[in-house]
Amino acid sequence: MGIKDSFGIHVFNDTVMQRMLPAQVYLSLRQTRKEGHKLDESIAEPVAEAMLKWAVEQGATHYIHWFQPMTDTAAGKSEGFLMPKGDGTAILKFDSSALVQGEPDASSFPSGGLRNTFEARGYTAWDPTSFVFVKDKTLYIPTAFCAPSGIALDQKTPLLRSMDAVSEQAVRILRLLGDNETGRVTPMVGAEQEYFLVDREKYEQRLDLKLCGRTLLGAPPPKSQELDDHYFGRVRLKVASFMHELDDTLWKLGVAAKTKHNEVAPTQHELATVYDSANLTCDANHLIMETMKEIAKNHNLACLLHEKPFARVNGSGKHNNYSLSTDKGKNLLSPGEHPEDNLVFLLFLAAFVRGVDKYAAQLRLSTATPGNDHRLGGFEAPPAIISMFLGKRFTHILARGGVRANDSGMHTVSVGVDAVPEVLADDSDRNRTSPFAFTGNKFEFRMVGSAQSVALANITLNAILCDSLDYFAAILESSDDVEKAVRKIASDTYKEHKRIIMNGNNYSDEWHKEAKRRGLPEFSNAVDAASVWLDPNTVELFGRFDIFSELECHSRYEIALENFGKITMIEAKTLLEMMRKQVIPAVIMAAGKNAAELAKIRSVGIENPQLHGYVKKLSDSISELSLLTDKLENDIHDVPEDNVLNKTVFMRDVIRTDMHNIRVCCDAVEQIVDGKDWPMPTYTDLMHRV
Repeated sequence: MGIKDSFGIHVFNDTVMQRMLPAQVYLSLRQTRKEGHKLDESIAEPVAEAMLKWAVEQGATHYIHWFQPMTDTAAGKSEGFLMPKGDGTAILKFDSSALVQGEPDASSFPSGGLRNTFEARGYTAWDPTSFVFVKDKTLYIPTAFCAPSGIALDQKTPLLRSMDAVSEQAVRILRLLGDNETGRVTPMVGAEQEYFLVDREKYEQRLDLKLCGRTLLGAPPPKSQELDDHYFGRVRLKVASFMHELDDTLWKLGVAAKTKHNEVAPTQHELATVYDSANLTCDANHLIMETMKEIAKNHNLACLLHEKPFARVNGSGKHNNYSLSTDKGKNLLSPGEHPEDNLVFLLFLAAFVRGVDKYAAQLRLSTATPGNDHRLGGFEAPPAIISMFLGKRFTHILARGGVRANDSGMHTVSVGVDAVPEVLADDSDRNRTSPFAFTGNKFEFRMVGSAQSVALANITLNAILCDSLDYFAAILESSDDVEKAVRKIASDTYKEHKRIIMNGNNYSDEWHKEAKRRGLPEFSNAVDAASVWLDPNTVELFGRFDIFSELECHSRYEIALENFGKITMIEAKTLLEMMRKQVIPAVIMAAGKNAAELAKIRSVGIENPQLHGYVKKLSDSISELSLLTDKLENDIHDVPEDNVLNKTVFMRDVIRTDMHNIRVCCDAVEQIVDGKDWPMPTYTDLMHRV
């Protein structure tokens, strides 16, 4: 079977539904999927019957309500199709009640106070806008996850709410601009997933990688990414084999994996998918992360999705490419040949500029995780300051309210060889240092962390866009000249919000000073950013468009703090164990071995100052490592338990500092201890011996 024919063979997609469902049932379900119509629950029974028949043909024996709790992972429990009859035989059963609703135990998932401790129950509800699929002999049913009160306990529910909201506001705007045909506007997302692959056996020897996903210790290798020879370079055969199996598996699951290549750091790679609706892309990305880890094992590899697996080496992000598509197939962010006359483009461009400036803190919040703290601000990632790149051409057009720019922004580039065609260059091309860049017909949000769900970033983008479109619609509704009003909105938006536009180098020290002068918010860590959940502007924004209630916002604040504290504590205890059981004993043994050699030489009357200095250096290191480790252990015991904020701040300011100090000392020692004596694989082993 060719790759074209195998694509989506494990998915209950439109083609399968059209073949297996009664015509009216199929059309009703398609309306729900494509147009956001309320689900006609009377169709659930024939849909369930068809799903069961199809799933069994696919070899499925179980089904699972697959949901996305507030852990940046996916979850679910399996239920068998087999039902005993009581006479020694059995039947296969999967009815509408099993399809539409499930009741998983919610007690082990974070709720931030949304669920009483004694109320373990949660509910999953079938999301008919996502395709079901078969994986590992199990029928996966994408679902929303909520408390008995209907409050969202997941990422999918608020994402679906935000998609409905942005569609409503976008259609409202399009009507005012003379479009009477568009019925729905859908946020379209393409997610670029970065990841690392390391040798499985070496991974198993690193407690920090197994428990924390990142190295807590590790001296830099002699060669890292300095020569830029890994990026886009030849893929190692073992990695290529992994990529082939990954592509094949994802294609069969209907995930349109498109681009694959080496990333900048040794052992770092990227996979990107074709654009789809924000909801389907979010589902697919969870499936990608899960599948990567599974397939890596088949090739004696381990897949690392942490934002910063290796210190002082490029980390991993998840670039979130965002556009808006009508149900007629039009991209609202496509400038066209004459963007200065494209009123739809002008208005939506202005909407983003206004929204990103007004809600920069909320956008930063959407990427605030403990892992991303280690990545943001590094030379491979945007700084923790939200700004926008538009390029000179579109900045000029916006500022002039759509007046044609003197420079079209397009120019040809010749390489000086007649046989090689000229290249058409565009100043709207991506600015790699910008956290939020316009890249021709979409925006690329580059702050999202590699281990994160893309849900919250897109929820926030949808919400801030709703706010701007709602504001602009009110202006247009009271205007007698729509074109004049749009052009004025564009120029006024530039005047009021131009501080957010940064077309230069976001890495420069000057930009940090300039951003502060402009009054742009900067949250350098996830703890500070978490406070934005409590900001009245956050609560009002999400509440006005029925995306998050005030209670849901406050719960996510609690979860963010709890998550930071738990992750930091796991890392601290892991480091403590590595120091007590591996590093300090290894350095003691190395010092003892060399001290014995020094004594042996001295016994025959020979002095060796170099060896003596080396032994002293090791001995001093033992003392320093022991003192630093003792301090970490004592501080772990002293973590305040009076309230979650005090605990989290202590973890950030004290425990993380202790861990950093241990690392600095330990990494220095690693570089002088004989490699045979070091108790774990080094960075060289992990990055250059795959």
